[in-house]
Amino acid sequence: MKQINVTITPESRANFTNNAAYCVGTGRMGLALHKEYLDQLAMAQELAHFQHIRGHGLFCDDMAIYQPYTDENGVEHEEYCFTYLDRVVDEYLKLGIKPFLELGFMPKKMASGTQTIFYWQGNTTPPADHDKWARLVKATLRHLAQRYGEEEVSAWPCEVWNEPNLPGFWENADRSKYLHLYKVTAKAVKEALPNMRVGGPAICGGDTSLGWIEAFLDFCRDEQLPLDFVTRHAYMAQTPQKNGRYLYHEMCAVEYTLDEMQRTRAVIDSYPEFKGMEMHITEFNTSYNPFCPIHDTNLNAAYIAGLLGCLGNVAASYSYWTFGDVFEELGVPSRPFHGGFGMIANGMIPKPTMWTFAFFNNLRGECVYRDANVILMRRKDGSFEGVAWNLCREGREDLDIQFTLPQEGQYTLLTRMVDEECCNPLKMWHEMGEPASLTKEQLAILREAAQPLSTSKLTGHQVGLVLKPNAVAHFTLSLYRPVPEAGYDYEWYQLHS
Repeated sequence: MKQINVTITPESRANFTNNAAYCVGTGRMGLALHKEYLDQLAMAQELAHFQHIRGHGLFCDDMAIYQPYTDENGVEHEEYCFTYLDRVVDEYLKLGIKPFLELGFMPKKMASGTQTIFYWQGNTTPPADHDKWARLVKATLRHLAQRYGEEEVSAWPCEVWNEPNLPGFWENADRSKYLHLYKVTAKAVKEALPNMRVGGPAICGGDTSLGWIEAFLDFCRDEQLPLDFVTRHAYMAQTPQKNGRYLYHEMCAVEYTLDEMQRTRAVIDSYPEFKGMEMHITEFNTSYNPFCPIHDTNLNAAYIAGLLGCLGNVAASYSYWTFGDVFEELGVPSRPFHGGFGMIANGMIPKPTMWTFAFFNNLRGECVYRDANVILMRRKDGSFEGVAWNLCREGREDLDIQFTLPQEGQYTLLTRMVDEECCNPLKMWHEMGEPASLTKEQLAILREAAQPLSTSKLTGHQVGLVLKPNAVAHFTLSLYRPVPEAGYDYEWYQLHS
């Protein structure tokens, strides 16, 4: 058994920046027209209170924004339809979440080519006419400002395209054409809403991506372009192995992923013009594939806990891809558990990773201890709150965390535990026989199996907390101060039975 000893004094302080609630990912905006999607988002908001949501497809044809027509005289007119956009944004705001706008993909009637990506065929070619693209961007932002208020909409971050360094997302991964698109788009954003913050280049990949960051920053500096933040993505998956439709990977260590992000941070800070500029990780996860079984597991929850414990060191936000399994990039999933990106399985079944975010996003107070397995906060009333996790990449050992608190006395330890035994709906579904369609009874049982185990214990100021392999736990420690009502005896029947 591994062991960690944590001694807290009145002077204890630790550096921990928690940006886990800033943004969460979604597949594409058009999915928000589905009821199950909105139900899953409502659950994510109830549990984890995200501030922004980012996804693809704002300008894809299913959102129906770009609607040009040719009149009886053969004259083409540009026209825009915001019916679906209004529905989507209205629902987001009702749920207390605001867009982190990704400007893409290309409307087919504006595209220079026919290349598409995903089951839903998002066009990933440059515009045939950049002036038309700029007018589309300006019209959309001005409409949003008119409907929701310029001050409100200007506070929504705005990102230009998605992963242009990958040829599937941007035709031929043509860097010069992306840089031109950024130039046109950033200027259009500022012309429409001068106070709206715009950034890019939303690249994905390892060390080779740093060349893209450098070229992008060089271009923005030399062209004196608007740039308010830099964006990139982070996935932990290494060489894939395929089995049927499913993909499997070994995962790199949390420390490796953090180092990769720190290298990007160092590139940004090497430019005097951009030193200290915000970096937003607008997508991150373990695997980059929506049919990778790790996403459904407790192991995934522990990996993500490790990342949430450290990414605030380098990034202003890190947006988990995605909140829910209403998702269609590689087709409509046919089973409740299929390795989908989401924190919530279809059927409204929270996966273990959902609780990782719920635990981190509800942390309050001042950090007094932080390491690779524990975050501990001191709240204003003197009590303590923390998250602990036991990521087991190699071997499987329990983790014993021993806390020594600064004030002697009797404490109440309240724990919500997520591990492979007490909160593992995937295991129960497997032992049901992996049914593709769930009965009402099966669904109810799986939802129950997806809840953390809540326990309580009275203890002294030396407190032990044991985590099984790949467990994630939320816990509070407060001095025991009972306020009993006269005559009520909690232990009477225990003593007289």
